[in-house]
Amino acid sequence: MKQEHILVVDDDREIVKAIAILLEQEGYQVLKAYDGMQALDLLASNPVRLVLIDVMMPKLDGLSAVMKIRERQNIPIIVLSAKSEETDKVLGLSMGADDYVAKPYNPRELAARVKSHLRRYTSLGDINASPAAGELRNGRLVYRTQERVLYADGEPVRLTATETKIIELLMRNPGRIFPAEEIYRRVWEEEAFAPENTVMVHIRRIREKIELNPKEPEYLKVVWGIGYKIEKMEIDR
Repeated sequence: MKQEHILVVDDDREIVKAIAILLEQEGYQVLKAYDGMQALDLLASNPVRLVLIDVMMPKLDGLSAVMKIRERQNIPIIVLSAKSEETDKVLGLSMGADDYVAKPYNPRELAARVKSHLRRYTSLGDINASPAAGELRNGRLVYRTQERVLYADGEPVRLTATETKIIELLMRNPGRIFPAEEIYRRVWEEEAFAPENTVMVHIRRIREKIELNPKEPEYLKVVWGIGYKIEKMEIDR
């Protein structure tokens, strides 16, 4: 079985060592970096499938590194940080991270999250909606189910694996309102605990990529107090 390469980035070498042992026991191959610049160098020369990265680091901090990674790659990124405040979590997600784990972390939870994100990235499997039908069309948006790619006005939209699963769920069910808890449960494939900000940030990032005016969206709508939906639009012929 081919081993997945995971990059662990933290200026605390003991934390990197501990996470490496944990992930190697799960069958992954671990690359180690101790600052953001070293992480970018390793990413440029290795087939990394997922990144675990700390926020506070020398040379290049974690959030800046996340932004630079997102300029080139859509691989899953999990931010690790001693800061557990909600604002820090939202900031990390806004920069392009897929998930956020506060230190001290639970080893089993961390391993489960890594496995979940890798599964989503490598397969983008069925999200319990209707069967694939080739193309899902809604106005100027087209989601090609075999490619797992969304097109807006004929141009492919660069989405992360998490964003892709959200857009597929909504595109398969135009007009249906999904509460944040349901989106989280079906996309992250785990029970939701206060998922509102996590889902909100991902919705905002998708909106910035597909809407002509993200501040006045015509497709990806919030229904206050209930959830989110893709507006059902006339299909351009």
